[in-house]
Amino acid sequence: MEHNTAAARDESRQPSAHDLEVLSRQLGRPVRDVVEIPARCICGNPLVAATAPRLSNGTPFPTTFYLTHPVITSAVSRLEAAGVMNEMNDQLAADEDLSAAYRSAHDAYLAARNAIGERSGIGAVPEIDGISAGGMPTRVKCLHVLVGHSLAAGPGVNPLGDEGLDRIKEWWTADKCYCEGAWDTAGEAPSRDLSRHGPQGLPDIVGRPAPVRKSAATAEAPE
Repeated sequence: MEHNTAAARDESRQPSAHDLEVLSRQLGRPVRDVVEIPARCICGNPLVAATAPRLSNGTPFPTTFYLTHPVITSAVSRLEAAGVMNEMNDQLAADEDLSAAYRSAHDAYLAARNAIGERSGIGAVPEIDGISAGGMPTRVKCLHVLVGHSLAAGPGVNPLGDEGLDRIKEWWTADKCYCEGAWDTAGEAPSRDLSRHGPQGLPDIVGRPAPVRKSAATAEAPE
């Protein structure tokens, strides 16, 4: 029975073509290198996408759990705009138990990423060894990352991600579907990739500086 349950969980993690289309519509761009769907709405739509630890272009990618549902991302953005991350950083500085639990969340994030790398056949990515995301293990720099981690891992793993979920209950709760009208479902899904995921986004990891972008004036100047 346990084996069958585990198999069902494994199957539900695998992204279908429909999942990838929904993710592209949620984000407004075509998704790439999504290897699992670790959290779903009660209706089945993705809430969080798990991205491969190494992108198909070779770039190491430490942000494993990417929060995608527009209702949740908007709610978390409200918290960030209200200064909640500063509050959380103050909590970390003042509460040793919370700080220890947050370090454990960092370790759990790394373990989950390694497991996803193994399941997806990518294996270890030494360039990001020990690097998690969102400011872990000592600070809060992106609450979206922490909430995405909590949704993917379940309660009790990331204390500040759990707190973030508790604080957005006014706008989103796990027991209700908020998908209707949350993203554009008309026409074709986005097909043009305008994201900047690539070596230029991670100069410290890939070991070379980001390219210098020319200004409009420079680009238009005659040679």
